Amino acid sequence: MRVIVVGAGVVGTMHAWHAVSRGHEVVQIERESEARGASLRNFGQIWVSGRAGGAELETALRARELWEEIGARVPALGFRGCGSLTPLRTGREVAVAEAATARPDAAERGYKLLTAAEARALNPALRGAFTAALWCERDAAVEPRTAQLALREELLASGRYTFLPGREVREVVGTASVRDDHGDVHTGDAVILATGAWLGGLVRELAGPGLPVRRVRLQMAQTDPLGEPLTTSVADADSFRYYPAYRGEALDALDAGQPQDPVAAAHRMQLLMVQRSDGGLTIGDTHEYEHPFAFDTVEEPYEHLTRVVEAFLGRPLPRIRRRWAGVYAQCTDTSRVVHRQQVRDGVWLVTGPGGRGMTCSPAIAETTADELGW
Repeated sequence: MRVIVVGAGVVGTMHAWHAVSRGHEVVQIERESEARGASLRNFGQIWVSGRAGGAELETALRARELWEEIGARVPALGFRGCGSLTPLRTGREVAVAEAATARPDAAERGYKLLTAAEARALNPALRGAFTAALWCERDAAVEPRTAQLALREELLASGRYTFLPGREVREVVGTASVRDDHGDVHTGDAVILATGAWLGGLVRELAGPGLPVRRVRLQMAQTDPLGEPLTTSVADADSFRYYPAYRGEALDALDAGQPQDPVAAAHRMQLLMVQRSDGGLTIGDTHEYEHPFAFDTVEEPYEHLTRVVEAFLGRPLPRIRRRWAGVYAQCTDTSRVVHRQQVRDGVWLVTGPGGRGMTCSPAIAETTADELGW
């Protein structure tokens, strides 16, 4: 079988990975010289802890297994099963964590409520003031800026993989065939359109105006090296407001009795923080849903994040050396992990994993491969 994959982000690359792993030939087409979208502009977190129960959690857990397997084969991915800690300061925050640990699927997520001393034993860099912490053992991380490059090197070594950068696919011609802007036609047995947040042009033409996917903008940053290990990923209690696993009476009480910081509320913020291989910290993020998006980054969210991080670390945050904005595609049907649609004979659109793309992409691609009988 010959598979044409359009898009070189993590969703597209994982489709290429599964196809090659099953013995097929793959041609992957990318409109830029390298993928530059949400697949690089994220935390690199494999974030199991906050996922909705049911299909979303099952997908995330399967993806976590696959990331670990692939990471053992491709060490350059930088896979590490570091887990995550959410330091807690108030009784209302602790109550949300207690409700989470009482979930029937708490053991699958690796939830455990720790004392502050137990949390610092896991992550000694957390020297600030907090009373307890939610530990999520199944969370993990990879290096987002280099993951696709590392996967591609392994794919190229198979001898069944071709990467064609700098080509934009303009139209579908016939069955399982596409024409790019060089005029070349690429024919296979299946075409996967993994175009990320690029939802106009050909995607709109093929999927129609009712595509249940929206674009979301975020702001993030990366610091100079911390100078010591941050042994786990770190979140703050605002993440409880963002992730579906924490919904319930305890979260309602938190919202009612402990309103979110005005800056965090205005920018729909949470703190997520993970250490990169060079020692720097990736921190974020914001969420902007209304179009048209702003074209600039603003300082208030970074100032808020700095205050939160410094309170947890008990020390100044290293200098921020990179700031960026990104846009990802999110399926508006919350019952689905991703939007997967056959748009022409032999052509499937796979988009809209939202903030779950880095976490769930190996399992999303595996499901596509299984459903298409690869």
